[in-house]
Amino acid sequence: MKHLLSITDIQQDIFKILEQAEQFKKGLINGEPFKGKSLAMIFEKASTRTRVSFEVAMFQLGGTALYLSTSDLQLGRGEIIEDTARAMTRYVDGVMIRAREHQNVVKFSQYSDVPVINGLTNLEHPCQALADLLTIYEKKKTYKVHLAFVGDGNNVCNSLLLAAALVGMDLTVVGPPAYQPDPQIFKKARELAQKSGSKIQLTSNLSEGVKDADVIYTDVWISMGDEEEASQRIKDFKDYQVNENLLKHADPNAIVLHCLPAVRGQEITEEVIEGDQSAVWDQAENRLHVQKAVLYNLLDNLLEKG
Repeated sequence: MKHLLSITDIQQDIFKILEQAEQFKKGLINGEPFKGKSLAMIFEKASTRTRVSFEVAMFQLGGTALYLSTSDLQLGRGEIIEDTARAMTRYVDGVMIRAREHQNVVKFSQYSDVPVINGLTNLEHPCQALADLLTIYEKKKTYKVHLAFVGDGNNVCNSLLLAAALVGMDLTVVGPPAYQPDPQIFKKARELAQKSGSKIQLTSNLSEGVKDADVIYTDVWISMGDEEEASQRIKDFKDYQVNENLLKHADPNAIVLHCLPAVRGQEITEEVIEGDQSAVWDQAENRLHVQKAVLYNLLDNLLEKG
């Protein structure tokens, strides 16, 4: 694979990457294969887990990560993406971008001489989805589970749809009709699911959607960029909170996931995120191990060059 812009870019390698992430976590893959190598990290949006996990991952692999805010780059003064990509990728060995518009990351990759990783866009968040899969497998020892995603059909939901379909996981998106996932991605996930044998569904019925679910997943109701819609979103999502009552409809051994940051008291209650069924902190940790596996595969040509 040349780039990781969408989770579908690694559909041939997804199981290998997840297995390697598990090996990194167990310390079975070690050393500093990227010594003397560098990763540029471009941020248009604020970040905690993406920035720290990629920076630490690159450091532990022996390389260097460069934090670059768009306000610090000529991009912030009007330089076009094509020119930034052409110049920057002559200096570094890989680029991770956390951007507002997905198309900007696609365009950057078209003019890049090195691998480009989508660290989040308005359309997808593939690295998060990989960490989610790793967490589910750790807890359930299989991908053949029923995942219920409750809330906004956003970028995280889009990548989860594709990821679940690739590994044969059933996924039900549960939310208001006006906040469904991207229709093209949903269609693609359905196509992939036919090959893997999984079921991909949409519903606005909360108790029906989470019935006997093995995994309950939620995200914020108001993502970055949606602040102007805050009052309307809170009203529209008020019945889709992950709380103790909702968990009664799921499997008794269900785990709860949240990609963070969380707004406790909105999409999830304090009792649930801090409860015995929460796997949120393992999920957050797994971003580090997944980033290592992603870098290990995308930058594998560097390993061969030594």
